[in-house]
Amino acid sequence: MPKGYWVAHVDVRDPQAYERYKAANAAPFAEYGARFLVRGGAQQVREGAAKTRTVVIEFPSLEAAIACYESPAYQAAKALRDPVSEGDLVIVAGYDG
Repeated sequence: MPKGYWVAHVDVRDPQAYERYKAANAAPFAEYGARFLVRGGAQQVREGAAKTRTVVIEFPSLEAAIACYESPAYQAAKALRDPVSEGDLVIVAGYDG
């Protein structure tokens, strides 16, 4: 079964408030087996445009990735993030070739 991934590009307007989102998302991420592969490290945009922060999170399955996003605990964390950032998020199945 392929793993599931969240791929997010985010611009953060209020870094202090964003820290509250990061603290709040820890519990649902632990519950659904999330593992950060990329968490806002240095990046170089070579084609197109991207926001300033890139995050890639691995889950044990696509189903777990979707369930985490839809969980009440993550939605509560997201409510903290939405007013202080702008982003794009894709949930995608990993390649199992």
